[in-house]
Amino acid sequence: MFCLPKVAVLLETSTHYGRGLLRGVIRYSHLHGPWSLYIGGGDMEQGLPKIEFNAIIARVHSVKLARDIKHIAIPTVVLESGTEEVKKANPLGRCSEILADSPKVARVAADHLLGAGLQSFAFCGFVNAPWARIRERAFIQYLTEKGWPCVKHSINIRNWMRYGTWARAWGRERRRLETWLKSLPRPTGLMACNDMCGRQVLEACADAGVRVPGQLTVVGVDNDELLCELCDPPLSSVALDVETAGYEAARLLDLQMSGKMKKSRRVVPVKPLWVVARRSSEIMVKDSPLVGDALRFIADHVGRGITVPDVVSAMGTSRRTLERKFSHSIGRSILTEINRCRLDRAKRLLQETNLPASRIATAAGFANTRMFNRVFRSSENLRPLAFRRHL
Repeated sequence: MFCLPKVAVLLETSTHYGRGLLRGVIRYSHLHGPWSLYIGGGDMEQGLPKIEFNAIIARVHSVKLARDIKHIAIPTVVLESGTEEVKKANPLGRCSEILADSPKVARVAADHLLGAGLQSFAFCGFVNAPWARIRERAFIQYLTEKGWPCVKHSINIRNWMRYGTWARAWGRERRRLETWLKSLPRPTGLMACNDMCGRQVLEACADAGVRVPGQLTVVGVDNDELLCELCDPPLSSVALDVETAGYEAARLLDLQMSGKMKKSRRVVPVKPLWVVARRSSEIMVKDSPLVGDALRFIADHVGRGITVPDVVSAMGTSRRTLERKFSHSIGRSILTEINRCRLDRAKRLLQETNLPASRIATAAGFANTRMFNRVFRSSENLRPLAFRRHL
């Protein structure tokens, strides 16, 4: 008699990240199963279910849960350690793991802020979250290599994943955060380690009298649409391909259950896609409203094949004046900015669609495919379709 594999999925359904991973697991089960799925509770506080099961996909939030999983010794894929304690104990160090590509996430956020013409940067994260510390280091290193200063602040709430604990401790931390936000130069581009942190930053800015955007530009991570839209102003955020990661994690688990995979640790990356821009990162250029207007014009019209003369004409000034202001305010030319926006759009189309290079070139505003290939290869050291294959 055939029995469905029973898989315990201990992922929080209360977050966009957890739900995205779960969607990927369910899609794999529908296509290659079916599996009988046990879904854990809605929050981060998960425990092993009191039923028999064949495999586990779990966010491991405590050393106890990690040791319980190790004890039963069945196929397991874990979500990256949520706390320093679990990471240090490392009882599941040989298990395959779902890991956000945090260095690349940081670079995507930094490039978005750099694209807004900013020259001063900051990072805000959580003390006890290993992935937040990785993003912090990568963000600061990337900007330092480009010659830009960056400062950091850590919200010191040890059990940040527990909402009740967070709510009680937040009052103490909020005053520290407000003081730090007031001390930042104007304008500053800030990366929050995730959308929850970004929301706290925006609330603290409101109480501290720091204008967003204008004095501070803020980008979060996860693109939790509900949370981002509830922020005031709505929060820009790096979108992650969590559903694909959930699907790949389920595939690994299936290989383990069938005995087709040796007992070697593999990593399932959660890749960043792009920044979903909302009002918290609207383009603001402190020393030149004209450059700010030009940047917005380019962002809005780049897909129409605009040229430098088109931008100059729309701003009602001379090319020499606008080029001089561009160079002074953001350190690049008008053409460089147009090509940067074209490349951003082209990358998104390469990631989101199966369109051929010729159609992507047109949609991104390039004059022809030859120019598209030349500009893309100069920037990425890859041809466009090779870039798509590497995603």
